[in-house]
Amino acid sequence: MISARTHYVYKAFGMQLSSEIAMPELLPLTERERSEALDLIITVDDLEQRWNELASEGHNFVAKQDVCLFKIPDTAIYCIEAGKKLTVSPILGADEAKVRLYVLGTCMGAILMQRSVLPLHGSAVVIDGKAYAFVGESGAGKSTLASAFVKSGYPLLTDDVIAVTIAPESGLATVHPAYPQQKLWQQSIDHFGMQASNYNTVSQEIAKFAVPVIASFEHSAIPLAGIFELTKADDDSVSMSPMNTLERLYALMRHTYRTSLIPKLGLQQWHFSTTSSIAGQVDMYRLYRSTQRFTAFDLVDQIVHQVGKGEYLAQ
Repeated sequence: MISARTHYVYKAFGMQLSSEIAMPELLPLTERERSEALDLIITVDDLEQRWNELASEGHNFVAKQDVCLFKIPDTAIYCIEAGKKLTVSPILGADEAKVRLYVLGTCMGAILMQRSVLPLHGSAVVIDGKAYAFVGESGAGKSTLASAFVKSGYPLLTDDVIAVTIAPESGLATVHPAYPQQKLWQQSIDHFGMQASNYNTVSQEIAKFAVPVIASFEHSAIPLAGIFELTKADDDSVSMSPMNTLERLYALMRHTYRTSLIPKLGLQQWHFSTTSSIAGQVDMYRLYRSTQRFTAFDLVDQIVHQVGKGEYLAQ
């Protein structure tokens, strides 16, 4: 069972954080890297009374100004405060991996939003010193495509949650590294010729495998140069088409991680202005991948070719 035994310090999503929960997925923060003030504190405490006081029957999420709480049955209660503090209250007997899964997923999405960092749902890699993100619906193949890039020699920046900041002075978008791990389904493991027995599942209930990519991980924040929305196609080919500005804006709104949190946190105006800024400066493409065959490496070739041309499809 998770308990508050010691303090661990990590770096992830452009933040330095201290945690009473061991997070083996994250990179430890060295003394040389550590700044005077930590960005995020993760503690373990009993939240049952606070939840009972604030939560309405039949609801699993509560938002009060800069504080939001949510409860995952048989797992934990989580309380996020102003993007600076996360309190975790694990349920007795909960799967520790599942508790951490929500810390690095839903909690991190809310924390980033509260810190004015846009969390997109997808993966990002580095090509020629620029960040390129892959977004799409669940099952679209985002992590599989990113894994094909890693196997082709390109560094991974993030998988599942993409943290994007907008510089106050220049307005330029930047992607911040998350942690050196990917989550792949059995089918993708098989396509890459990997052995599932070599990896742990992300939780007892989810047959998705946690694949470390430490040697292929990019540790620096990288300017965002392009976004590809993965879409399934029934034919045998792969293809790409540019998005106009309105299509870009709609895609960014649709693929924000945990979009449903935005109105609950009162961040509609911030979300619109942030996605509008990105839509106006970053090239975006709709990428069609075949459902008839494994096309991840074909998509890698097409993306790298387009990026290497130094031309924008939108022009």
